[in-house]
Amino acid sequence: MDIDYILLAPILLPAAGAACLLSKRLENPGSRRFFVTALSVLELAACVLCALLSKGAVTLLSIGRGLDVYFKLDALGIVFSILVAFMWLMSGLFSQEYMDGEENLGRYYTFMLLSESALMILCFSGNYMTLYLGFELMTLMSAPMALHTQTKAAIKGGMKYLFYSVFGACLGLLGFFTVNAYGSTTVFTAGGVIDSARAAGHEGFIVAAAFLTVMGFGAKAGMFPLHAWLPAAHPEAPAGASALLSGVITKAGVLSVIRVVFYQFGAGLLRGTWAQYTLLALTLTTVFLGSMLAYKEKVFKKRLAYSTVSQASYILFGLMLLTPMAFAGAVLHAAVHSAIKNALFFTAGAVILKTGKRDVRELRGIGKEMPVTMWCFTLCSLGLVGIPPLGGFASKWYLAVGSLKSGIPVFSWLGPAVLLVSALLTAGYLFSVTVSAFFPGADFDYDTLEKREPTAWITAPLIILTVLTALLGLFPGVISDLAMDLAGSLM
Repeated sequence: MDIDYILLAPILLPAAGAACLLSKRLENPGSRRFFVTALSVLELAACVLCALLSKGAVTLLSIGRGLDVYFKLDALGIVFSILVAFMWLMSGLFSQEYMDGEENLGRYYTFMLLSESALMILCFSGNYMTLYLGFELMTLMSAPMALHTQTKAAIKGGMKYLFYSVFGACLGLLGFFTVNAYGSTTVFTAGGVIDSARAAGHEGFIVAAAFLTVMGFGAKAGMFPLHAWLPAAHPEAPAGASALLSGVITKAGVLSVIRVVFYQFGAGLLRGTWAQYTLLALTLTTVFLGSMLAYKEKVFKKRLAYSTVSQASYILFGLMLLTPMAFAGAVLHAAVHSAIKNALFFTAGAVILKTGKRDVRELRGIGKEMPVTMWCFTLCSLGLVGIPPLGGFASKWYLAVGSLKSGIPVFSWLGPAVLLVSALLTAGYLFSVTVSAFFPGADFDYDTLEKREPTAWITAPLIILTVLTALLGLFPGVISDLAMDLAGSLM
């Protein structure tokens, strides 16, 4: 068996690091800090080397027909793996100060690394079996991060995260059975694998199975009605874990939807069916509902969690339009939202760490005390709203134009209308924080202010992600052109 060791490196490296932490040899906080940071840098380098040097495929274990643990490198896997590794590095740096002095840090970092390993399995999966394995492992390994504080609210939120994720995975398993029965292979193949001869007379069942599968994997991305875990799990988790859950792990649901729709069932199977229209309706409902709930929410981290409910469904809406331009917008928005939402949760974490304030109504004048932190928050907020030339503008432009050009009755114009309303609501729930932070009003007691800026462990990742948000807006073609080329083969 010819094993492509370079392809396996990003999967095995975090798992090996977790084993080192479990060995209790890194109990010293300084040593552990250096180890986690260095390992995250190596992981990012390993993903880049995979893109440059990997042979492209390896079967690690064969159980039976369609049950191989099979890894395959392609453009989509490269984009998502580098995204995961980079955001994990940013969260690791942020957590060095934020988690300093916390109990059970060894456990926290162990599961953080194991979650990254599981996500790499998902990114490099070459067939449905491996995807499903990575999806389930990711849920199990990331849940302890949500449960870390062990408060009653954290346990409740973590259990809700587990329930929704496992239920969604069960729906995904239905898709696996269906593809195995009616497809020519479970290996990811551009355009889909459903065999017309086998599927004859069963088309209705296959479409229904595809619909439920997208619903299942969409639960991880927070799509209505399986979205409730996001606002429950985020507020009580450490800010670094919240950032990863919102900015990265939700994208695992997006990647899974792309794989099953465009590489297993095929876009042609869903196009023009009740399943496509229903999924479009659900994604737009989620976009509006999430924005409205975020606008009304007063708890800072919970507001950002509802924002993720909305923004992740921008991506799913673009995918379900089943057009190349909307597909490109969806992939670009996945990267943009990951950078922005990690930065926003880092901001919330920094404010909580330095002031203990968790309610947006308590943030008057915070921009005077933490100017670097709040300027990063403001610039990333502009990107999330979609103000040019920041990243969110380009991705939402692709989504809106892709919708208008889709020709789908009602949804071709309703989509851009809902996205516009959501953008206005996004401006309302983010800019209100900025205005209060920098312009507290004439009646504000400025004598109570004191400098509270965090150290470089927090400000450096914030600045890097803010710069990345700008770069994705100035040079969107780095991702969108690749996604457009990929869409040509998928549709």
